[in-house]
Amino acid sequence: MKTKSFLLLIVLSLFVSCNHNKETNHHVDWVYDATVYEVNVRQFTEEGTFNAFEKHIPRLKELGVDILWFMPVQPIGEVERKGTLGSYYSIKNYTAINPEFGTLEDFRQTVDAAHGAGMKVILDWVANHTSHDAVWALKHKDWYVTDSLGNVVSPYDWTDVAQLNFDNADMCNAMQEAMIFWLKETNIDGFRCDHAVGIPAVFWESAIDELKKVKPDIFMLAEAEAPELNIKAFDAYYAWNIHHKMNEIAQGKANVNSLREALKDLSNFPDYAIPMYFTSNHDENSWAGTEFERMGDAARTFAVLTYILPGMPLIYNGQEVGFNRRLEFFEKDVINWNDSDGNFTTFYQDLIQLKKANKALFCQELGGKLEEITTSKPDEIFAVQRKVGNRMKNKTKNDGIIAIFNLSPNVVEFTIDSPQVSLSSLSPWEYRIIY
Repeated sequence: MKTKSFLLLIVLSLFVSCNHNKETNHHVDWVYDATVYEVNVRQFTEEGTFNAFEKHIPRLKELGVDILWFMPVQPIGEVERKGTLGSYYSIKNYTAINPEFGTLEDFRQTVDAAHGAGMKVILDWVANHTSHDAVWALKHKDWYVTDSLGNVVSPYDWTDVAQLNFDNADMCNAMQEAMIFWLKETNIDGFRCDHAVGIPAVFWESAIDELKKVKPDIFMLAEAEAPELNIKAFDAYYAWNIHHKMNEIAQGKANVNSLREALKDLSNFPDYAIPMYFTSNHDENSWAGTEFERMGDAARTFAVLTYILPGMPLIYNGQEVGFNRRLEFFEKDVINWNDSDGNFTTFYQDLIQLKKANKALFCQELGGKLEEITTSKPDEIFAVQRKVGNRMKNKTKNDGIIAIFNLSPNVVEFTIDSPQVSLSSLSPWEYRIIY
């Protein structure tokens, strides 16, 4: 795979004074320049425990990540279990810890260690379903969806889980209390909510109101791409459509126009809603393939794009060392932490530092608007700029960035409508960042 690096073409202004009125911002301060890092505890270390993971916190701090997202940490059901160890998302008890990972106190200490390193922690929350042998299933069958014969049903083909009934007020209250438990007992900073679109928006709005009474400065990420969830409830959402377009472009099934259309669709969301961009996550890695399988030589290029677009980037554990293997989902399978390419860690460090240093790259509200720059090869070249500025004492200071991507497997010669750019050719999947 060809190694690419940032090329400094033009230095614009690197410093900016911005008057940010916190009362007008929709999110807590620490999300605007943040990178999310997904933690798969079972596969993170040979031990697969919180204590073993905690030893990696200094490394992750040096990498520069801000938010640690832990996949579910609760006990896993045994009835209809898939594989030997089962799915994290088949939860048996919402307010207990999977003994595979350690104890509740171990998790508290890990959260404290992350906070001590300046990072935030969010917990994966599976509200749509439980395991068939969950504590709730044994006591409250009426909390579940049943068929005409009175049998509890599974959503989709997820045979290891049972569908909860959100028309049942008692269940909704219990769910809300279970989420509050984790805020109070472990001091986490929010939740990533699994299959959030399968649950009524009114539940999320009510629940999040109650969560914020306990801890006002939480961050809520929806595994969904549904605008109604981001009006009052969630801070951020999955930019699934853009992810799929990146895969299709890398595979030669689409060109840059499909990316443009996907970006236009983001206007369906409130302008303060934060899209989360990614080239991999636990589902993609295990079921669709690694970013290298899906994107090939374009994997780095699209990783850079996730840091340029207005929103929040995600790193799935192992990406920062170029780990190129699908992780088993229901079995033990350890990440190899040797950097396969020798510079993936530096690559992601540079991206994270770039986002933090340049306010134009901050999330919506504080960052710069994405504006496309016209080129002579629009089917292959994607050129954009983002800038913010504030006039003070008759002087204009700007934080700005220009990014030019060749989103094709061909050498492309082109002209560009920008006096600040002297480029006329890019190699396959090559990019240039001007700041």
